[in-house]
Amino acid sequence: MARTFDPFRDLDRWFSDVARTPASAAMAMDLYKEGDNFVARLDLPGVDPSTIDVDVDERTLTIRAERSSDAVEGEQRWLVRERPVGTFARQLTLGYGVALDRIAADYRDGVLTLTIPVAEEAKPRKIAVAHTGGATQIEGSVEEA
Repeated sequence: MARTFDPFRDLDRWFSDVARTPASAAMAMDLYKEGDNFVARLDLPGVDPSTIDVDVDERTLTIRAERSSDAVEGEQRWLVRERPVGTFARQLTLGYGVALDRIAADYRDGVLTLTIPVAEEAKPRKIAVAHTGGATQIEGSVEEA
């Protein structure tokens, strides 16, 4: 069997493992803006919905969830174990332009969806320009020759 030698493969794998935290591995997230809302979708497969906790303190949004193992310790011999178990937390720092009191959370099919509305005062708006005085109009008549 032919095998290519790649001296950077193991180094790249090591750096990938170092950069991966338990929370990012257990809570992969997509974040996007849709209309007047920011939407965060976090993958939480196998999490009991009753263990999901979302709270806001000042401008920090914290998501906590727990995934338990179905296996009974000591009764199995692991061959591969890649699904993390335990309690995981992830924090997002929110800006001043969001409505903290209107954040909504929905958990469906292993995905937690957070809808974070833009605050009314942060939405772009048109400002009417008033025109006052400045130019005066002179009344008169024009004579034709």
